[in-house]
Amino acid sequence: MSVRALSDRLNVSQATIRRDLEQLDDKGLLNRVYGGAVLAGEHDEPFATVAAVRVEEKDAIAKHCAELVEDGQTVLLDIGTTAHRIARQLHGRSITVVTTNLAVLEELQDDEAIQLVMLGGMLRRDYRSLVGFLTEDNLRQVHADTLFLGTSGVRRDGWVTDTTVIEVPIKRAMIAASERVVLAADAAKFPGHGMANVCGPDALDVVISNAPIDLTTAAALREAGVEVVEV
Repeated sequence: MSVRALSDRLNVSQATIRRDLEQLDDKGLLNRVYGGAVLAGEHDEPFATVAAVRVEEKDAIAKHCAELVEDGQTVLLDIGTTAHRIARQLHGRSITVVTTNLAVLEELQDDEAIQLVMLGGMLRRDYRSLVGFLTEDNLRQVHADTLFLGTSGVRRDGWVTDTTVIEVPIKRAMIAASERVVLAADAAKFPGHGMANVCGPDALDVVISNAPIDLTTAAALREAGVEVVEV
């Protein structure tokens, strides 16, 4: 269930819902996820569910991300719905796109201007991505000009986190394979949280969000030399 749906159904503020969900998460009665909560032990939110949330915000971020890409470059696209929106902005560009994101594959597979490279691995059906040791091995053979990285949330100290442990090694391998790391995340993820650390702020070059982000988090990022762009 999303925070918004619970707020509408129970006729209370979203802030109240968030506090209640945090308490229920602490008691182990549910798992807090970005934008809402799932029953304890449930799988990740299906891709289609997440794709319907904050579409306009993601598109604003995606347009700015696409402006950072130059013809002839190699771009790594992370999993997630924001990466899919970025892919939609790259049509017709003379570039190479490398990804584990099946939604990106479906978006770009018929675009003859783009050289599309899919990294192998084990299929995560609900979230339409490829993971595992084969994916990590493939990434060691890749060098990208720019990585567009996603996240479950960024802590106030600037650390990038994720709620899905199986994706963390893939994200780290993508960072290691890239010349420039651009974190693309809407403002609701600042500050945010996840059970696993992906990287510190020193691993990032640019953060792009759709609105002014939490001041403490922004200060930590800028102190680490990260360019923070609010589109």
